[in-house]
Amino acid sequence: MALNVIKNRFIYLTFSCSLFVLSILALLFWHLNLWIEMTWWTQWEYKYEWNVDLEKIKEKIEVLKNDFNSENQDIINWFSVYKVNWENILVLETWFNNTTDEKTLEWYKTSFNSAVLKTLWTENNSFTLSKYQNIWKSFWEYIKKTAIITLIISCIAISVYLWYAFSWVAVWISSMSFALITLLTLFHDVVIPAWFYILTSSFFPEYKIDTYFVTALLTILWYSINDTIIIFDRIRENIKFYVKTKKLDEIIDLSINETLARSIFTSLTLFFVLVAIFFFGPISLRWFMLALIYWVVFWTYSSIFVASPILYEISKNKKLQVYEKKETKVEDKIIV
Repeated sequence: MALNVIKNRFIYLTFSCSLFVLSILALLFWHLNLWIEMTWWTQWEYKYEWNVDLEKIKEKIEVLKNDFNSENQDIINWFSVYKVNWENILVLETWFNNTTDEKTLEWYKTSFNSAVLKTLWTENNSFTLSKYQNIWKSFWEYIKKTAIITLIISCIAISVYLWYAFSWVAVWISSMSFALITLLTLFHDVVIPAWFYILTSSFFPEYKIDTYFVTALLTILWYSINDTIIIFDRIRENIKFYVKTKKLDEIIDLSINETLARSIFTSLTLFFVLVAIFFFGPISLRWFMLALIYWVVFWTYSSIFVASPILYEISKNKKLQVYEKKETKVEDKIIV
């Protein structure tokens, strides 16, 4: 059964716009669950052999935190304790006050770790420290700045390429329209899945915003654009072929249906691979895979149900007309 995307375009565009606005607001005001490398935090991982009561542990560590803090100065600003899903691992993340000198702060961290271990042993004597990470100075600002610069350069390069690739398609469609619509859907594909990932990290604290998250964000640029360009390329070819026999909405729907199987099968292939790695691959890649899974779903949706309807909306009232190559006769080339 053929899809009639243009007929139902307002449903798809309203859904995307609502989700997009909600995602922007959430990204601006939602608490970001940053990973250790993005902050001035210290992280300890403890392994254990049998079940533990997480709530009791939180209460006891809260007492330890208050013992370390004094009336004049808070040594520990904040801490988080959680268990890793499907693993016998307890993670403790602590944000120390970095106004203390380095030597004193290191002593506090060592003392706090010793006190935590003694407290854990009162609940379960199988606890052992398996991993320790200590970040003195965050490079979150550096990562954010680098990611933004990379994104801007990529968008400029993509715009130039699309402007050139779709030049001389139709008299009534500017080649820059294809470029701007592609960039708009790209922004859609980045913002909405990013919010879904951040929402997930709010309920499952082990899914953090880290360098893998930033890498995933930059990775999806090519895949997202690739799907949209495939459909636009088919629209370009069909415009040339059906310009005198079909309306624009018919041409766009035809192009979508001709590329639909390719788009879905390509995305599903990648989706199944990502899901397999998520469940059976290394734990260290699980966050990266989850971010990519969200992005696969949304870039497949946007290339079909967002980009093409926008192209129709900006071009529907214009007369279909393609560029025609001027034929040069042999006698015109003869110089007398």
